[in-house]
Amino acid sequence: MRSTEKTLLILDLDETLIHATEVELAHPADFRLDRYFVYQRPHLRVFINEMKKYFQLAVWSSASDDYVQAIADEVFTPDDQLRFVWGRSRCTYRRNFEAINLRNYSDHYQYIKVLKKVKKLGFDLNRILIVDDTPHKAQANYGNAIYPKPYEGDPADDELQLLAEYLKKLSAATNVRNIEKRGWRTSVLR
Repeated sequence: MRSTEKTLLILDLDETLIHATEVELAHPADFRLDRYFVYQRPHLRVFINEMKKYFQLAVWSSASDDYVQAIADEVFTPDDQLRFVWGRSRCTYRRNFEAINLRNYSDHYQYIKVLKKVKKLGFDLNRILIVDDTPHKAQANYGNAIYPKPYEGDPADDELQLLAEYLKKLSAATNVRNIEKRGWRTSVLR
């Protein structure tokens, strides 16, 4: 990737950008997908429109590939110019030894997102950010990861507004991995 290109911003779907549930919430869903009522996180379209000015955008979820594509088709437009839309088949299925130790499970596996797969597409790891509500899914990418609070359908949620302000501050960084991202929300609220 040429250094003049924008940083790649990889976005998770479930509980990051949307909430999908088989049980309808007290307010109407934004759309339906099979048996799911799907609620877009408040301010999602504004967030996407703002982020595409500063970043290249991509989607990576640990959900099934067909579900991820169907959700992406609803949430994003062709103008968003997603670099890729990846689902579970692009994740790594790995044993979680921490869960085994804490819960005394003998076999606990999980899907994780390994950014070395994105690097193979020509992206510089120093210029990739991944936004995911589930830290263990980005466990191999701590220097690249930002963890928003999970979205569960609250119509008053303002996380994407805060996240947009924070991400804009990172957009010109030549190495996002060296920037401390824990407590990112506090840095915006100051």
